[in-house]
Amino acid sequence: MRIDLFDFELPEERIALRPATPREEARLLVVRPGQPDRFADRKVGDLPDFLEPGDALVFNDTRVIPAQLEGIRHREGAGGQQVSATLHMRVAADRWKAFARPGKRIKVGDRISFGHSGRVCLLGTLDATVEEKGENGEVTLRFDFFGPTLDEAIATVGHIPLPPYIASKREDDEADRRDYQTIYAREEGAVAAPTAGLHFTEALFERLDRKGVERHFVTLHVGAGTFLPVKADDTDDHVMHEELGYVSKQTAEALNAVRARGGRIVCVGTTSLRLLESAAREDGTIEPWSGATGIFITPGYRFRTADVLMTNFHLPKSTLFMLVSAFSGLDTMRAAYAHAIDTGYRFYSYGDASLLFRNDQ
Repeated sequence: MRIDLFDFELPEERIALRPATPREEARLLVVRPGQPDRFADRKVGDLPDFLEPGDALVFNDTRVIPAQLEGIRHREGAGGQQVSATLHMRVAADRWKAFARPGKRIKVGDRISFGHSGRVCLLGTLDATVEEKGENGEVTLRFDFFGPTLDEAIATVGHIPLPPYIASKREDDEADRRDYQTIYAREEGAVAAPTAGLHFTEALFERLDRKGVERHFVTLHVGAGTFLPVKADDTDDHVMHEELGYVSKQTAEALNAVRARGGRIVCVGTTSLRLLESAAREDGTIEPWSGATGIFITPGYRFRTADVLMTNFHLPKSTLFMLVSAFSGLDTMRAAYAHAIDTGYRFYSYGDASLLFRNDQ
């Protein structure tokens, strides 16, 4: 499909730079394809009104690490140069893949010392060697530390990797270390938040519990590739960056039981949905699963797991807008986004949410 089919105009003032307070006060656009009143304007706190006892919410429990590193590149015969690296996938105890800037000037063998932006690593400098160089500024960094020691160093010198549309307007601060994290984040490894989950509070969880809605967790470590623009003109020519994920046997069995008794699976976030689809057989049975997924969902895809999707509002021509268009229909989602823009919804990571029902026509 042509990428320009997924384009739309978004006024800059619709981009949220801070989250709603409290989190569940964010607006919620309910989208029911094919219904006479297909759009309803509500709040996230109203979510229990749209769920039934026996339904199951599926959350991504990945935890965002401060994966934005600022450093100085050292090379024999050359002076130091400022380098910015965004870690996006761990490949060994001492190695991370990262997107580096300025990517074209970095060479294999370069040494980079991180921690030159006001934070000091108590272990000394956090140094790395450029081991491999890929396309679009991607490099593999081999750090001098490894395992938990490396994790501690990154946590000390790193910054929360805010999305470019926020980072271009303000610097990260201590509030972001709290705000850009779900309250149930547990498994460290993401460099971007599963943003639909940012809206949940303990008070909302209590109301969902009283409604009889189950909660289950999967893990997909969201990578910086989620922010990369689609440069191809056709969806057939776009290659997704892979992300590491895990679905436990316990969660797979619980979700299969939900479906067997007629309950609905409600994915909180596109990351949860993509992971379940990666773990599902053709008949929709969800299996225990672990590994890297680069699943790319576009209109025409046949969903096997989720019945409902809660997600934030996404960038034009992004793979995520393509996914929601596959889920609820391209025409429906173009109309939904136009409604959201006209009525003042806030977009992107810190913005409002939508509750999408699947289009089965």
